[in-house]
Formats: sequence, structure tokens, C-alpha cells
Amino acid sequence: MLDITKKFLQEKYNFSPVAIEIADKALKDVEKYFNEIDQIKEYNQIKVLKAMQDEKLSDSHFTYSTGYGYGDIGRDTLDRVYARVFNCEDALVRPHIVSGTHAITIALFGNLRPNDTLLSITGKPYDTLLQVIGIEGSEMGSLKDYGVNYRQIDLLPNGKINLKKVERVLKEDSTIRMIAIQRSTGYAWRPSLQINDIEEAIKLIKSINKDIICFVDNCYGEFIDIKEPTDVGADIIAGSLIKNIGGGIAPTGGYVAGKKEFVEKAAFRLTAPGIGRECGSTFGVIRQMFQGLFLAPHITAEALKSAIFASRLLELAGFEVSPKYNEKRSDIIQAVKFNDKDKLIKFIKGIQKGSPVDSFVDCEPWDMPGYTDQVIMAAGAFIQGSSIELSADAPIRPPYIAYIQGGLTLEHAKVGILKGLSNILE
Repeated sequence: MLDITKKFLQEKYNFSPVAIEIADKALKDVEKYFNEIDQIKEYNQIKVLKAMQDEKLSDSHFTYSTGYGYGDIGRDTLDRVYARVFNCEDALVRPHIVSGTHAITIALFGNLRPNDTLLSITGKPYDTLLQVIGIEGSEMGSLKDYGVNYRQIDLLPNGKINLKKVERVLKEDSTIRMIAIQRSTGYAWRPSLQINDIEEAIKLIKSINKDIICFVDNCYGEFIDIKEPTDVGADIIAGSLIKNIGGGIAPTGGYVAGKKEFVEKAAFRLTAPGIGRECGSTFGVIRQMFQGLFLAPHITAEALKSAIFASRLLELAGFEVSPKYNEKRSDIIQAVKFNDKDKLIKFIKGIQKGSPVDSFVDCEPWDMPGYTDQVIMAAGAFIQGSSIELSADAPIRPPYIAYIQGGLTLEHAKVGILKGLSNILE
């Protein structure tokens, strides 16, 4: 950092010289890894550009449809661009998909039937999916309520998929219709799954039964690597537009992508059988969805750099982090273990104080829909709940882990994360 920047941080933010010195050291340590991220960013940016050129994107596609939304050429072109980006047969990209959980839900409900079994091979899914599956909550409207069975195989202690057990279970249970793979860590203290891990698992599954649907929860994983799960055999994937792929511009939405048959079934679940993707007005948000996709490789790179900086900074400050700054990543999430409820809450509040929006607000733990524990969330974002913008959240349960994600710019992330650390040091 420039001396004038350090002076500004001390005078205007009251950061201690010690905290700034740690940040300076962290930035020097991570410089090599930033260069590697830039190379991946360049490839993905060119890939997105070519997809838009191949579909002859024009300002005539930035339509404002209403009502049923019949013949929305912008919506239909966006689907095709996404399919090209993911190197797959089809995609469904809609502002009506309210979250990543919703996108995953329509993919599951669209392709599973009574007496089918859903097998998770990455352990317990993310908290908000537990009620969708019927593991927790009232079960009303869940997969379990509709007669879909659920099994799971926990990850090995090293965070890898237990392939031997997967093979054994698949040979024993003929009801398994879909395999669920969660790429990101969720609220778990484990490494995110690398693309080659996903590829190895899918190859094994298909060698046993080629008709099993391989589904990947791709939330937080887009543009982290030069390949996506659909490049290595995934039949269907899903994600959120207020995470990586929306580029901080898309105001809402989600996507499902993969083989045409499975995407079509998800579309029938999103709207209704016989209607599917043919309806759905887009309210004038298509331009932002295209522009967000165009910016996504760059914005994702900024978020990834922010996570690496946070990892090294907080490790130097004495906290346990996962992953470490020099470990290969497959999502933008950075976990930090505080082992102390008060320190956790102070850190999350610091992230909020360092935000461009609602920096004057004190966030508090609360009973959030879809979660079984109270959750504290810092999200001073331009788009509500956007986790490609700098945010941090944590379930209030031991060992009190904060999950940091996002950062539209590394420069802002530095300030927000330093504010979180300073809150603890004070």
C-alpha cells in the first residue's frame, strides 16, 4: 500500500498501525497467487465474450416484456449464451428464480419422482436445503413429503469424496436416481471440491450406471477455474445470479444448465407442465443479466483475491483459516474459526461497518428463514443478499466460524476485512 493510503486508513478509519502492517505483509505474501487468478480470469472473459458474439447479441435483446412474456428474445438468447458458457445443451436463466436454493430445488423436484432416491456424496447439504429435502423441519412440501428418499455419504477426513463407499452404495441400491454434489463448502469446515474431484466421481458413477443423473450445486464456483462441472460430465447444475455469475449487476435470479432433458423438466417445475420456459416476463432486467455475465469473470477474480487476502491477513493475526492463502480453491468462500462467540459477532459487525451501503447499521444474530440456528449476516450490498459483494455470515454455533465471501473490488474488501479484524483487536 502507498504511504498516503496507510495514513488515510489510520486517520479516517482509526485502524491501528499494527493492523495495517499485517495487511501490508499479507498483500506481499499473496501477490504470486493474484497473478494466477488473472490468467484464469482472462480465459473466462474471452469465453464469455465469444458466447455473446456467437449468439449475435444486440441491444434489441435488452427487452422489457410484461404479462406472459411470450416471445421474449432477450430471455431466450440469454439461455443460449449461458449454454455456450457452460459448454452444455441447454440453460434456463430467470429473474423468477429467487435464490440458489430455489434453483437447486427446481432441478431436484423437476427430475426426481416418488420412490426415487437422492444420494448426496458430499455429506450433509447446505443448511437451506435441509427442509427442501425433508431432513429437518415439518417436511411439508419437501422431497420426503413427495415420496423421494434421501441418503448421504460423508466426505473422507481429508475432504475428498469417499469413492469406495459411493461404488458400494450404487451397486447395492437400485433406487438411486440422482447424485448430488455440493462444490462449495457451505457451512462446513472443509475444502471446496476441485473440478478434477468432481470429474473423477462422475466417471465412477457413470461406469456403474450411466442413467443416474449427476447434479452439481455450482453456487460460488463459477469462473474459479477454466472448466465448469458441465465440462467434466455433470448432467445438470444450478446457481444464483447474486453470486459469481451475476457479476454484481444482475438484480436477482438464478440458473439451471446442463442436458436439455433435465433442464426442460426443471422449467416445468419452475412454471407449470406444458408452459415451461415459454412464459415468464423479464421486467426490463435482461440488460443487467447480460452485463453482469460479461463482468462476472473480472468480478469473480476480485472476490477470489479478496478471499485470499482475508485468509493470509487473519492467519497472520493468529486465527485458523480454511483454505489457507496458498491452497487451490474451487469457490470464493473463506472460512475463519474464532472459537469465541463474541469475537465472531464483532468481526461480522466490522464487515458491515466497512460496507458502502448501511455502514451505520449494527447487524445482529436472528432467526433467518431456512436456517435451524440463528445467523448473523453482514451484507452492506447494493443488491440485497448479494454474496458476490463483500459479505460475511455465520451460524451462531460452536466453533463459531465466519464465512466471508465476495468483494466487487479488492480495495473495498481490504477495508471491510481490516475493519472486522480491528473490531476484535479493540
